[in-house]
Amino acid sequence: MSAAEGPLVVGVDTSTQSTKALVVDAATGRVVASGQAPHTVTSGAGRESDPRQWWDALTEALRQCGQAAHEAAAVSIGGQQHGLVTLDAHGEPVRPALLWNDVRSAPQAHRLTEELGGTKFWAERTGSVPAASFTVTKWAWLAEHEPEAVRATRAVRLPHDYLTERLTGQGTTDRGDASGTGWWASGTEAYDEEILAHVGLDPTLLPRVVRPGEVAGTVREGHGLPFSKGTLVACGTGDNAAAALGLGIRPGTPVMSLGTSGTVYAVSRRRPADPTGTVAGFADARGDWLPLACTLNCTLAVDRVATLLGLDREAVLPGDGVTLLPFLDGERTPNLPNASGLLHGLRHDTTGGQLLQAAYDGAVYSLLGALDRVLDEDADPSAPLLLIGGGARGAAWQQTVRRLSGRPVQVPEARELVALGAAAQAAGLLTGEDPAAVARRWDTAAGPVLEAVERDEETLARIAGVLSDAAPLLERGTDTA
Repeated sequence: MSAAEGPLVVGVDTSTQSTKALVVDAATGRVVASGQAPHTVTSGAGRESDPRQWWDALTEALRQCGQAAHEAAAVSIGGQQHGLVTLDAHGEPVRPALLWNDVRSAPQAHRLTEELGGTKFWAERTGSVPAASFTVTKWAWLAEHEPEAVRATRAVRLPHDYLTERLTGQGTTDRGDASGTGWWASGTEAYDEEILAHVGLDPTLLPRVVRPGEVAGTVREGHGLPFSKGTLVACGTGDNAAAALGLGIRPGTPVMSLGTSGTVYAVSRRRPADPTGTVAGFADARGDWLPLACTLNCTLAVDRVATLLGLDREAVLPGDGVTLLPFLDGERTPNLPNASGLLHGLRHDTTGGQLLQAAYDGAVYSLLGALDRVLDEDADPSAPLLLIGGGARGAAWQQTVRRLSGRPVQVPEARELVALGAAAQAAGLLTGEDPAAVARRWDTAAGPVLEAVERDEETLARIAGVLSDAAPLLERGTDTA
């Protein structure tokens, strides 16, 4: 390994399934070391993880980075959004964290929306209409189903906050991740006292919101990680805001992320407020906004269909007439938390490869349906769609996105963009630069551009028709108890 040209920084991505750590040369963006360790997540209606395993995974990921991690001058944590972490008086988890894809709080989301002025109130106040993924609904669910856990709680954190606090000893968050809670007002950029009072959450239990570019703290003693005491710690942010930093995107550039969940987003100078609930009006990690739409079912759902069919995930075949809506975990976009997967148009001559392609089509349709709402009206409709996430390098995903979007598609060569964005945030602390400018200097968005093809209007119309006709069935779900 050649010597670094600048100071080293660490960027961390604590995601649903694992924690990844990158040691990056702040001068060039070169990744000099990396590590990764898995998490476990419960299955069924609930999706929970013990936050302590995130710390264990971080410890292991940094151990894999070796000596380079010891030399880091700054660190930042990017993490999965929305998760509810409840801590006791000793800083230990009261119970496992309720993760973003835990849909048990769908009834609470509906009730909160109705009790506090409807969708327009929430969109104007917080930028978003509560869905089951939002932290405020999870707190309401916990208060209803486990009041003893609420009584034992002395601090409420998001996943990235939890790790940052264990590094610094101080409870902090950032505007990007705070904007996904449902109790942070986007207009005033402060916690919303009316909403907090309504759900019975004491604001003193919440972390301080650190401003962009502000140091969240320094590494304290006794942490057991390969950082020197006094190492700078950035405020960190949510995974989508971190990935936006990692790409260095400018306003109007569309991004589609294909991971456990699927997202479409773009940076905007305008504060979003969509009363339909399709677009979440998130803040970014810099001072702008990150209007975003998210689907619960993306790569995991399509891979599950491939497994059921006994096929490789790339073994797709073109076919007409078959529609598969892969809503295996309920769905957020469209808002169908009780839905299950739906197959329509099956014939004797339908092949497994055609069914698999239909699953890809169904997943991408949901994301593209929200893209126009995410982009500002003056955004360039011919601009390449940046394709990132675990599915971005899959040929079937790439070709499906091209065919259904009609846009050119650019696939950045840089990997682990959440961790790279966190690293850019850490580098910005050292250099005084805008983290997005750091990422652009690192040229993280560079990658091949796949030319646009004619948009497959027939498939889009067929899926839209099936979704509309099946709405009562999808809304009812499969739970008849």
